[in-house]
Amino acid sequence: MAEKRDIIREGGKPTERCLTRDGFACRYKMLSNGRRQILSFHYPGDMPVHLKVRDHALLSVTPVRTAFIPHDAVRAIMRERPGVGNALGRHQMINAAIYREWICNIGRRAAIGRVAHLVCERLVRMRLVGLANAEGFELPLTQTEIGDATGLSNVHVNRTMKELGTLGLVKTNTKVHGILNWEALQEVGDFDPTYLQLRPSE
Repeated sequence: MAEKRDIIREGGKPTERCLTRDGFACRYKMLSNGRRQILSFHYPGDMPVHLKVRDHALLSVTPVRTAFIPHDAVRAIMRERPGVGNALGRHQMINAAIYREWICNIGRRAAIGRVAHLVCERLVRMRLVGLANAEGFELPLTQTEIGDATGLSNVHVNRTMKELGTLGLVKTNTKVHGILNWEALQEVGDFDPTYLQLRPSE
């Protein structure tokens, strides 16, 4: 699917789970005034939707490949292979932890902390799927998308990204972000990856 397209629309009644195979997606909600709030970002291997009635939409941030798996098939696999059920349950608990962290990010951190935290989380999660290294990564997000995820205007996002550069934390070339000082970036973003429940080897 091409970028910036709805994979799943709000209000539907799904009979399948959606698995992100390649590319990046985001969950979002539209407000009655036409403004958008991005709720989460999703990476290859994520299974972001499983609700009786969808209360949000799923958008392709970049070109994506997805797979749709019938609920009955998922339930059958979980019965036959309890380990799969345990893994899916852990995945949902980590999603809930990410939501809690995002609430703190938008509700209590200053603008520079919000953006720094988002950059930190993206780097860690993209490293897990082999799409980033310790030095940097490509962040395929527009300033509008960063603003919709952090509750900031485009102008504020632009100013904040420049401030991160001035502080010597991030060097940005279009959508490629080099991490110049990881420890200091984590401090500015108040970023503690504990909520991502990483394995010791990760």
